[in-house]
Amino acid sequence: MRVSTGAGKLRREAGILSLLFASLGGMIGSGWLFGPLNAAKAAGPASLLSWVIGGAAILLLAFVYAELATAFPRAGAVVAFPKLSHGNLMAMVMSWVVFLGYVSVPPVEVMAVLSYANNYLPGLVTPHTGMLTTVGFVSAVVLMGVFIVLNTFGIRWLLRINTALVWWKLAIPAITILALLLFSFHAGNGSVQGFAPYGSQGVLSAVATSGIVFSYLGFRQAVELAGESRDPKRTIPKAVIGSVVLALGLYLLLQLAMIYGVAPGSIAHGWANLHFAGIAGPFAGMAALAGLGWLALLLYIDAVISPGGTGIIYSTTSSRVVYATGSEGLMTSLMSKVTDKGVPWVGLVVTFAFGVFFFFPFPSWQKLVGYISSVSVLSYGIGPVVLLSLRKTLPVADHGRPFLLRWPWLIAPVAFTVSNYIIYWSGAGTDDFLFGMLAVFFLIYLAYELATRRSLAHLEWRGAWWLLPYFIGMWLITYLGPKSLTGGLGDIVYPWGMVIIAVFSLVIIFLARASAMIDPEEARATLLSGEPEAFDQRAG
Repeated sequence: MRVSTGAGKLRREAGILSLLFASLGGMIGSGWLFGPLNAAKAAGPASLLSWVIGGAAILLLAFVYAELATAFPRAGAVVAFPKLSHGNLMAMVMSWVVFLGYVSVPPVEVMAVLSYANNYLPGLVTPHTGMLTTVGFVSAVVLMGVFIVLNTFGIRWLLRINTALVWWKLAIPAITILALLLFSFHAGNGSVQGFAPYGSQGVLSAVATSGIVFSYLGFRQAVELAGESRDPKRTIPKAVIGSVVLALGLYLLLQLAMIYGVAPGSIAHGWANLHFAGIAGPFAGMAALAGLGWLALLLYIDAVISPGGTGIIYSTTSSRVVYATGSEGLMTSLMSKVTDKGVPWVGLVVTFAFGVFFFFPFPSWQKLVGYISSVSVLSYGIGPVVLLSLRKTLPVADHGRPFLLRWPWLIAPVAFTVSNYIIYWSGAGTDDFLFGMLAVFFLIYLAYELATRRSLAHLEWRGAWWLLPYFIGMWLITYLGPKSLTGGLGDIVYPWGMVIIAVFSLVIIFLARASAMIDPEEARATLLSGEPEAFDQRAG
C-alpha cells in the first residue's frame, strides 16, 4: 500500500447497484440476527408496529437526505452539510456526533459475530449477559483489524465485495423466514398475552433500544459515498429510499417469523421472559429446536458474513467522515490523507483506534445499539435543519435542486421531531453518556482554540449557539422522563414527555433556521456548478 503525501481526492466509481447494496449491506447485519428477539421481549407481537414506526422515521430522514446528497454530493456528506448552512463551528460539533455514531458500528458487528460464535467456540462472551470475556476482547480487536485491512483495497473492489455479500445477506433471511413459518409455525403465540402486552410504552421503547432503529441506519451509506458516485443526481435518491423500503419489508417478515416460529414453551412466562437454548444466536437456536439443523448451520455461517460485511462497509464510511473533517477544513489536513488507490488511510487508523475504545463502556450488543441509535439520529436529525435553512437562503426558484422534496415545511419538522423522540426513547443512561461525551469534546476543543489563538471570537457562534439549548433540553427532558420509558426520575409522566418533545423540537428548528448563514457562498457555488470543489477553486 503506497501512501499519498497529499490530501488527494476520492474516486467517482460507484454506480446505482453499488450504492443501493452499500445501504442494504449497512442495514442487513447484526440487526436482523438480534433485533427481532429483543423487540419481541420488549413489545410482544406489537413489535411489528415498532418496526413500522422505526422504518417510517428513517424514511422521513431518507427523503430529506435524498435532496441534500444530490444537491451537495461529497464524501463524508453529513459532516459537510452543517458547514454549508451554519458554518464551521456547528460542522465541527456535528462531526463529533457523526463520527461517534459511525465508528461505534464496526464494534457492535464484531460483538454479534462473537456472540453467535460463542455457541460453538465457548469462552468468547458470558452467556447470560453477552459481555465480552478477555479472550473475546482480544478476538474482537483482531476482527476489527481485519475490517480495516480489507478497506485498503480501494472503493471499487470494496463495493464489489459488498455487492456479492449482500446477495448472500438477502438470501439467508429469506430462507429463514420461509423455513420457520413453514416448519415451526405456532398460530397461538400471537394471543399468549394479547397483541401489546406492555402497552404503547413497550412499542416505543423497542424502537430505540432493541436494535430496530439501529437496523435501519445503513441507509446513510449511500449518502456518505455520494462523493464517489458516478451520477449522484440519479443514483442517490433511488439507493437511499429504495434501501429503506426493502429493509422494512424484510424486517417485518423476520419479526413475524420470530413471533410465530418460537416454541410456545419458550414464552410460557411471558414475552419479556422469552428464553431458550442457544439464545445467544436466537434464530439459530429456534432452528435447532425445530429440528432444522441445516438452517442452524447456515445461520452460524451467516452470523460471520452478515455482521462482518456490515462492519466492513461501516469502516469504509467512518473513514470518509474522518476524511471530510480534513477536506472541509474542520481538522488538520492530515485527516484527509489518502493512498494511491484513493483510500483515506488516516481515517481508517482513527476508525480502528476509536472502535476498540467502544468495547469498554458498552461490552455487549444490546448496550451498544441503544447508544448507536441515539447518537446516529442526533447526527441525522440535523438534516431537516440544514434543508429548511438552505431552502430559505437559497430558494428553489433561484437555485434548483436535482431532487426536490415535496412539502418540506411539513416533512422536515416531523422528521426532526421523530428523531428527537428516538433520542428520548433511548433512555436517560444512554443520553447521559452521549451528551456527556459531547460536553467533554467541546471543552477540549475550546481549550485548544484558546491556547492556540488566544481568543474564541473567531469561532462562528452565530450558526452554532442553538445547539446548547437543544442538547441541554433533550438531556433534561429525558432525565425527568418516566422510569418505564426513559429510566428517568419520573417527574414528567407518559405521554406528556412526548408532547413536550414535539413543542420543544418546533422551537429548536425555528431557532436553528434563524441562525443559518445569511449568504452560504460555498453551497451556492456547489449548486451553480454541480461540483463540490467549486467554491474551493474560486477561493483559491
